[in-house]
Amino acid sequence: METFFPVTELATTNAMPRSRVIGAYLEEARSECLRYMRAPAFMLPIMLFPGMFYLFFGVLMGKSEGADAARYLLASYGVFGVMSPGLFGFGVSLALERDGGLLTFKRALPMPPGAYLLGKMLMAMAAAAVVILLLLTMAVLLGHVALSPLHAGALLLTGMLGVLPFCALGMFVGTLIKGQGAPGVLQLIYLPMSILSGLWFPLPMLPKFLQQIAPIWPSYHLDMVAMAAVGLNKEAILMHVLVLLGIAVGFLLLAARRLRRNG
Repeated sequence: METFFPVTELATTNAMPRSRVIGAYLEEARSECLRYMRAPAFMLPIMLFPGMFYLFFGVLMGKSEGADAARYLLASYGVFGVMSPGLFGFGVSLALERDGGLLTFKRALPMPPGAYLLGKMLMAMAAAAVVILLLLTMAVLLGHVALSPLHAGALLLTGMLGVLPFCALGMFVGTLIKGQGAPGVLQLIYLPMSILSGLWFPLPMLPKFLQQIAPIWPSYHLDMVAMAAVGLNKEAILMHVLVLLGIAVGFLLLAARRLRRNG
């Protein structure tokens, strides 16, 4: 059976002491995180756009709507913010690295299977944590939103884990398109999904047809979990968590299958 990594690499990895295998995973994750944290073109838009939108709509305009409005927008713009490192961190970089031959080079290295993807996943989770912490700081200091440590921690955890379905989706898109076209295609996914799932405007403001199809978007389900994290959604969230898990696993399997076939 064909695998994502060559058989020789797997044999070399299996022969490594466990400490060296773990060290290889950690080193790949560290280098991947550093590579993106040092790229202003990647990190600045991820932090700037959700922060700017929340400052304008959640803090400045939200004061006239009451504390619940600022809390509501904290959750929804938090989801909007964590989608970006998942989609673009995986999708664009994977497409570019496939085109440039870096992915082929990494396959030839005696590194553990999955270290490359784990590094990108941890990078996306770290970027998501930065976004949520930025919005939490603005909400508390500027918006005077009363959040318990439990609610703040729940939102942070929601953001860090909630980025994973979008990592899988971005990875799948990155296997379909060329590097130069990846940013444009992902923007066509990112922005409409954000609007149609109620992140920019409350769903009741959208046409009824769009309200009915909102559950097809992973961002809708993550938004429901985020609302529960800040205390605004009292409904059971298990279904939403299971949907997000299914989306993550499904797109990961589809992406892995394409990488095995096409590289």
